[in-house]
Amino acid sequence: MSVPRLIIGVSLTVALAAALGSAPASPGPRRGAAAICPAAGCASGRLIDSLLARMTWEEKLGQLNLVSVSRDSVAPAQMDGVRRGAIGGFLNLTGAAVAAAIQRVAVTESRLHIPLLLGLDVIHGYRTIFPIPLAEAATWDAGLVEATARAAAKEAAAGGVNWTFAPMVDIARDPRWGRIAEGSGEDPYLGSVMAAARVHGFQGSDLRAPDALLATAKHFAAYGAAEAGRDYNTVDVSERALREVYLPPFRAAVRAGVGSLMTSFNEIAGVPSSANRWLLSDVLRGEWGFQGFVVSDWGAIDELRAHGVAATRADAGRLALTAGVDVDMSAGIYLAEGPGLVARREVGAAAVDDAVRRVLRAKLALGLFDDPYRGLSPERERAEILTPTARALARRDAGEAIVLLKNEGGVLPLAPAARSIAVIGPLAADSAEVLGPWHALGRAGDVVTALAGIRARVAPSTQVLYARGCGIADADTAGFAEAVAAARSADVAVLVLGEAAAMSGEAASRAFLDLPGVQQRLLEAVQATGTPVVLVLMSGRPLAVPWAAAHVRALVEAWFLGVETGHALADVLYGDVAPGGRLPVSVPRAVGQVPIHYDHRNTGRPASGEHYTSKYLDVETEPLFPFGFGLSYTSYRYGGVHVSAPSIAPGDSVVVSATVTNTGPRAGDEVVQLYVRDEVASVTRPVRALAGFRRVSLAPGESGTVEFTLGPEHLGLYDRAMRWVVEPGRFRVFVGGSSAADAEAAFEVRLSPPRSPD
Repeated sequence: MSVPRLIIGVSLTVALAAALGSAPASPGPRRGAAAICPAAGCASGRLIDSLLARMTWEEKLGQLNLVSVSRDSVAPAQMDGVRRGAIGGFLNLTGAAVAAAIQRVAVTESRLHIPLLLGLDVIHGYRTIFPIPLAEAATWDAGLVEATARAAAKEAAAGGVNWTFAPMVDIARDPRWGRIAEGSGEDPYLGSVMAAARVHGFQGSDLRAPDALLATAKHFAAYGAAEAGRDYNTVDVSERALREVYLPPFRAAVRAGVGSLMTSFNEIAGVPSSANRWLLSDVLRGEWGFQGFVVSDWGAIDELRAHGVAATRADAGRLALTAGVDVDMSAGIYLAEGPGLVARREVGAAAVDDAVRRVLRAKLALGLFDDPYRGLSPERERAEILTPTARALARRDAGEAIVLLKNEGGVLPLAPAARSIAVIGPLAADSAEVLGPWHALGRAGDVVTALAGIRARVAPSTQVLYARGCGIADADTAGFAEAVAAARSADVAVLVLGEAAAMSGEAASRAFLDLPGVQQRLLEAVQATGTPVVLVLMSGRPLAVPWAAAHVRALVEAWFLGVETGHALADVLYGDVAPGGRLPVSVPRAVGQVPIHYDHRNTGRPASGEHYTSKYLDVETEPLFPFGFGLSYTSYRYGGVHVSAPSIAPGDSVVVSATVTNTGPRAGDEVVQLYVRDEVASVTRPVRALAGFRRVSLAPGESGTVEFTLGPEHLGLYDRAMRWVVEPGRFRVFVGGSSAADAEAAFEVRLSPPRSPD
């Protein structure tokens, strides 16, 4: 019988081309960028010049002063600061009524009537909480991620927010670091795709729209490389590592038009980020042409004293302002110390004016001078919160984020009409922890738990047994007997284990990556009953669970999925949704393997059977599950990989194509992944690097041919002089369903076209 063919072309956006290291294109707004006019001759430029000419020093420095408040109120002293023009914005203020009220004070009672920026950490939803960003990266679906950011922006904007401190685009290769939950994992290409998608989603096509938020790419830079995985810790990376690994997602965000960047807490090679002129001025503004503004992280400017590079608060303010930090979050240093710094000529007046100009341009781009209220009303706020459309999107997002890691003997999908099912574990009926860290205005009462989702899905005749078993992190085993009894009475046991929300996120580093508390003992007790076990992991990081991977029948990585946790989990467990999530991080076997990532360099002695090679004595070198991995309820076969030309010139492109066929009995989603390796170069290169991907839906027996275009942005490197070049030589490409893809082909980049025969 003939097999239908699905031709899928993957076009690589300009944002990704720039993100992966090609020479900077001309700066300027991209899709989602604000229509900012930096020139003095345009209308906005003339308005800014007029304001700057009339501002006192307090009013200028006030625009650079970001102050924290409680969620729904502003203190009298802060209200007075708004009237004096000493505050340029607030963070953590929410609610349409209070936001409108404080904007009214700013634009009617202050001398120059300048509106306020109102910022909030809208990381993975506002009231409708979507899966954590790491889970969203597991969807490998940029369009879906853009849609969830757009939905979050609509809700937050209706609640008075006009600026979000997201997306977090830090590359993280050490899962001990708690903030791995907030980013897109270990890979700069995937991270760049997700960074651009979230910027487009938050900012929309027009920042002046009342449902758009100014986005903030954070934390600039290399925050995810903190030593020992300990938050706020020192970072020591080379310029090569910065440019090849940690900066590309920020560059992608800039190319996508992001309005602001936030500095990181860490130092890089002895220079704290909030005092790093090379990073903020030379690279960000000079090389990349960034037109937005830079905000410090919370108190980071004052922390320059703790770093040991500033003796006083005034020293800290001088270092940050001259480096290029425009807005001081919460420390109040610019406002207090700025006049003295200018008077003593330690900071030039022009540097202050430039920072103020950038902040005012952002407020103009948001349309705040025309409409500071942006259509705020309690009615609109109520109408936008937790809508059926948003819930449906959250359910789809969570379903795509779930990664099936093991399915021995086809225990999944579950039979909805089974006689009985035991649902066990401290997270099975929990409606608070599954929201994950940084869940904004999310409420436990909005959550569909795993237990509720399963109960809603099973047949009326199916008995659902529930036992908590134990707490998340305590040592109490009193509930084991009930859990074991439930498992023995059931046809299958679904164990929902993992972390508490507070175990991930900021200041939530863990020295161990196994199941906390006595959960491992609970798992072993239930497994010993002989009832088939489906282990569902909920966490903000990949957990090292080698015992579970070896013993349980089915293993599901569910992360923290947000308000639609239960429905989405039931959708996948019962096969209503084909599992299509793929790992955005490598899953280690043991904490001793970290940091771990697929795109490592070979050493002079790569791991092998020989003794004197780079390996461990007590654990395998390879991860428990590789980057990009994920199973489905069907199977896929890859045909040969083809390249459009055996050789190309350095500035040319080559098309790589491969055919994938659904060889199983069910429809499913496959994430087709392209990896490239530069065989010999002037500097060492990764063993392979992701260069493209496409999520493909295929019916049973259906084939699709997926095409990728590889150009200089994927083949180039920073040479020994740190120049971006495409070097001649042989390249290998690999196409498949994970970073272990083995279908391959090769081509060459030649210095010049071959000569015609005489």
